[in-house]
Amino acid sequence: MLLYLADFIDAFPFPSLLSQLVAIPDHLLGKTYLHTMGCVLAKRRRKTNTWENAIQVYELNVAIDRTPTLLDENSPTVLRYKTPYFRASAKVRFPPLRCSEEWQVGWVQVCTHMEFKNTYGHHGYACWEIPSLQVKRADACVSDSDGKNYPWYGATTEVATIEGPTSRYSDLFLRMNDNFHPSITWDLPVKNTNDAKLTKVTRNQSFTVWLVAINKTTKRTVVLKTIQWKMQLDIAVDPKRKLGKRAELIGPVEQQQPIVLRNADSYLPDEAFHPPNANEAQKLVWYPSGDAAVCVVPPKYKPHANGTR
Repeated sequence: MLLYLADFIDAFPFPSLLSQLVAIPDHLLGKTYLHTMGCVLAKRRRKTNTWENAIQVYELNVAIDRTPTLLDENSPTVLRYKTPYFRASAKVRFPPLRCSEEWQVGWVQVCTHMEFKNTYGHHGYACWEIPSLQVKRADACVSDSDGKNYPWYGATTEVATIEGPTSRYSDLFLRMNDNFHPSITWDLPVKNTNDAKLTKVTRNQSFTVWLVAINKTTKRTVVLKTIQWKMQLDIAVDPKRKLGKRAELIGPVEQQQPIVLRNADSYLPDEAFHPPNANEAQKLVWYPSGDAAVCVVPPKYKPHANGTR
């Protein structure tokens, strides 16, 4: 009986009128408040609301291209490589909105781990580092937003907006992709010559991606899907060989495929919603053998002097 009443409450087109006709038990509506348009809304922490459960995700596709990383030795100053793409796409069916509210549905990504090391034989090594990922915390992460549209990964195919009221379901198609294509100096990063001293490149980077719906007014966030993926890389370099024949991909030839977590009703970390993003937070540090470390490329992100964001 209570289940039928709860469904009736969610489906009733005029909730404010309903509250005057029947006594609605608090345990069905939870803590309620009156929306400016007259809708009675329930504040819930978990995705237990019947309306939220009506948000449907179908044709979810996540994969990393099954191709090896490509090496490019065309430049006399840098080695370039291009990794396969991580790709995610989904179709989302969004239920009608009874009120004048605005929702956004899209992809949010954070970086949870990064090891990016370039070795120059006995001279030393250089690392790209993100300070917030070097702390010993299991939940350490940094936003991987485009830097302009937090928390979204991008602002084109990565996110869609629904403005209420709407009388029918909205069908959305959302997609994103990510890969790496950096340039690494043949010579020491503190030098400015074409002398090849690079001997090894390693990379191990992990990410968490969420497909989420966010109410722009109340900031209510509904997690629809959670995905984890990583990119690993090992390149051997013989600096004595001629340009074009120095670098060799050791592995992996094919990347480990992404994992879709069964429990999608998880939270988004606060770091996903504000600067810095990974590109702005990273710095290049040179560790010479037997000498003090030198920051070659400082982070682009400069927090305010008073410590606020």
